Amino acid sequence: MEILRIENLTKIYGKGENEVKALDNVSFSIEKGEFVAIIGPSGSGKSTLLHILGGVDRPTSGKVYMDGQDVYEQNEEQLAIFRRRYVGLIYQFYNLIPVLNVVENMTLPVLMDGRKVDNARLSELINILGLDKRLKNLPNQLSGGQQQRVSIGRALMNTPAVVLADEPTGNLDSKNSQEIMQLLKESNKKFNQTLIVITHDENVALQADRVISVEDGKIVRDERIRRA
Repeated sequence: MEILRIENLTKIYGKGENEVKALDNVSFSIEKGEFVAIIGPSGSGKSTLLHILGGVDRPTSGKVYMDGQDVYEQNEEQLAIFRRRYVGLIYQFYNLIPVLNVVENMTLPVLMDGRKVDNARLSELINILGLDKRLKNLPNQLSGGQQQRVSIGRALMNTPAVVLADEPTGNLDSKNSQEIMQLLKESNKKFNQTLIVITHDENVALQADRVISVEDGKIVRDERIRRA
């Protein structure tokens, strides 16, 4: 079943001589539960693509449909709700709130949405992520790998339909990178969540079901490695 459809997506920054076409008429679709890696050199447009898929940056033209819903037909308030409820974003630099502890960082999206924290879900994620001894720690009391685990927990708390990860292992050593990818893959399979990962790491890309290569704002290759 299709979860994401992108039609003729274009993103232009600047005007005149300063105009940069970050995405150039990109179209593809993704099935529910797929693990897709998006690869490409720096400046190829892959991060721009991820931010548009996540409702963070509006396209210049083109359409993004998630579960049949036209994402950018929504106003800013509706778009904020969409991001909290349907998308889990994981960043390379963690983006944790420095004054909040592990539990507070993980539950922040739920509380911002005005909903009650599902304590069973929270406990399950804490156990999966191996954070049970770190609940009261602030981000500066955690290692890079632990901070990324908190970032993953925060992204998964609302049980999003799609998890978007921008270089999630970019700041980690090989051991932590392997553990983080294992956690993301387990979440992908256990909760049947669609996982889209931007990466420079060939080892990460080769773990995906499908690899999409982007260059100069265009898709140059779309290859299925294994069945989702």
